[in-house]
Amino acid sequence: MKKLLLFSLLIGSVGFAQTVDDSNTVLLKIDSELSAKMLDPNQNLRKVQILLEEKQNGNLKNKSLILGASLITIFDYQKSNTDSKFAYLMRHPTSNNQIGTEVSEALVHSFQVSLTGSINSWISSYAELLYNPEQSFGAGTITALARNQIQLRKGFVVFGDLNKFPLFAAIGKMDAPFGQTGSVSPFTNSTLWHAFGGLGYGAQIGYSKANFKATFMAVQGGAQFRALHTPVGDDTNVPSQLNNFTADVNYTLELGEKTRVTLGASYLHGSAYCQEFPVTHFSACSDNNAAYTYYGKVNYDDKLILEGGFAKTLDVWKGTHNPTPPLDVFEASKVSSLDLGAKYNLNKDADIIYALSGEFSNFKAGPEGAPWERQNQYIY
Repeated sequence: MKKLLLFSLLIGSVGFAQTVDDSNTVLLKIDSELSAKMLDPNQNLRKVQILLEEKQNGNLKNKSLILGASLITIFDYQKSNTDSKFAYLMRHPTSNNQIGTEVSEALVHSFQVSLTGSINSWISSYAELLYNPEQSFGAGTITALARNQIQLRKGFVVFGDLNKFPLFAAIGKMDAPFGQTGSVSPFTNSTLWHAFGGLGYGAQIGYSKANFKATFMAVQGGAQFRALHTPVGDDTNVPSQLNNFTADVNYTLELGEKTRVTLGASYLHGSAYCQEFPVTHFSACSDNNAAYTYYGKVNYDDKLILEGGFAKTLDVWKGTHNPTPPLDVFEASKVSSLDLGAKYNLNKDADIIYALSGEFSNFKAGPEGAPWERQNQYIY
């Protein structure tokens, strides 16, 4: 069993500018609350839905452009009983990041810049630039040039006005509408997100009216940026076909004036768990491996939030069978993930909110006793 002792301090900031033309129409402005929702990397990843609802509520005006930014620095001390392994998500637990059994850090975790625009009542857009050396898949350490790049993390155009019509559409690079991959923790992602949180090129169509929401996303094939993969053509990973998809439905029950209960389910045609042994991430697959999830959330007066979800592949991941003795005794397994979390806001209406949260999530990819059986994460 791996054990991790962690103390960390996160500091965030938002920068902005505002310009007004001669007609007193705001062209470039700030909305810290809206930008915080769109830039948040782990609590609510349904960014298309957030943008539509902010527009529906009048927080995103026509002919406006909102500039947002976020800078997160961290200072921490960590201790582990496994050499060079400090496995908490949003930071790669590899020897490129940490060496030995005790480490300390004072560095930039991430920097984001976003532009949220509304051309008219029917067309909106969002673009986000991200610098995140601790999560980068580039070679070398966090000081290597390959891991010090700026990327377009998300970028999409949305067509729809929920005040006039319940249907909407979106095209671009965005999070896949699959399950409840968000976390109650403001500090790090859940393991369910790590296992099934998809990000890729594609097109969404959706329906949102009253308490019912349904979303379908056609996803570009091949290995996308996160957790989305279907073979293209002659078993390649070249994204030359729109042959992957995900679908989600959820409904919110209102129990009295203060309690809301959301229940939902999703299906993913092509998950990331399709390679044979030895597994190389983003390499080609011979077939897709679909996945499903169901989830729920209870919100009491925006103070107490309880949420949970479960996701699993339909087929075994062939790459989880190692044919090398003595490990060949472990059969290939399906991949699953469970997430349970709770959060209590101590002062929900204040400008700065203080909250208590705790979460358990896991990732299972092997039978009992296998070295790769599971990964558990506790965050509080």
